[in-house]
Amino acid sequence: MTDLSITPRNLIAAERVNGTDVYNLQGDKLGTVADIMIDKVSGRAIYAVMSFGGFLGIGEKHHPLPWSTLKYDERQGGYVVALDKKVLEDAPTFDDSETFSWTPDYGRQVDRYYNAPSYW
Repeated sequence: MTDLSITPRNLIAAERVNGTDVYNLQGDKLGTVADIMIDKVSGRAIYAVMSFGGFLGIGEKHHPLPWSTLKYDERQGGYVVALDKKVLEDAPTFDDSETFSWTPDYGRQVDRYYNAPSYW
């Protein structure tokens, strides 16, 4: 069955999502979307990888957020999550300087941390 509530306005190219700001409920900028993890069979976005912290890219961490935790806010022109910086400081992360391999166990860890339904 086709979802008639989806309009061309709801669609966006993944390259345009990268760089979109992410805010908490208080309107504080937490970071930006650095990448999107997509299920290659269904085409669904599963995780947004948000860059957070650091200065001029140094010390910056990548936080995978379950896509279900993000809500787009047209007024802010970005995504809003019900998180604060303290929650992100303790969240699962990875950085560019380490060799990182996404595994189902890592995905389940992320989903549990954010109390989100697991893709795995």
